[in-house]
Amino acid sequence: MAVAFESTSVGLVVRLTSAVVDPQSWQRFVYTYGPQFVRWCRDHGLQEADALDVTQEVLLRLSRQLTKLQYDPNRSFRGWLHSVMLGAWSDWVASRRRTSQTLQGDLALQKLGELEQGHDLIARLEARYDLELYELAVARVKRRVNPMTWETFERLAFAEHSAAQVARDLGVTEGGALAARARIQRLLREEVQRLERSHWHPT
Repeated sequence: MAVAFESTSVGLVVRLTSAVVDPQSWQRFVYTYGPQFVRWCRDHGLQEADALDVTQEVLLRLSRQLTKLQYDPNRSFRGWLHSVMLGAWSDWVASRRRTSQTLQGDLALQKLGELEQGHDLIARLEARYDLELYELAVARVKRRVNPMTWETFERLAFAEHSAAQVARDLGVTEGGALAARARIQRLLREEVQRLERSHWHPT
């Protein structure tokens, strides 16, 4: 069964880096980023079972590293994510080399062990972070505006209806429709910036 979470926050980072990791916070993190890791492994040539094994190993190493970290409130969630995931990934690559599970014997694993691939993984995780940040901003802005304004924005921005069509369907002027779209776009930008600054601190 899927787990529903409204947002991630600075509180999540604090709980993950505490002496005892909160199970719900860890579940939140794995639920959000685990599937991206599995997909990345598959895209680089691993079969499903191997992709799941690699993901489980790296997440296990990540869980062990978390309690050793000190939360720095001056760092962004993006910076924290980059550091902990790249650290866990590098640790996994080094462990395979130490235990004679050489990356040279498997072309897919060898490719995964290349440094640039690790950075590709981080880029994907950050893209997932950006998407969730935007989705949270959308949910918050939508609650703050009237349904007509939001429908106008959706039709113009997502459905790509013309201003004339939206005006005709909703009984507004074309200028009013365009103004509504501009207002929602501004509110979304402001909300994303607010969330980024606060590390998604829930309100």
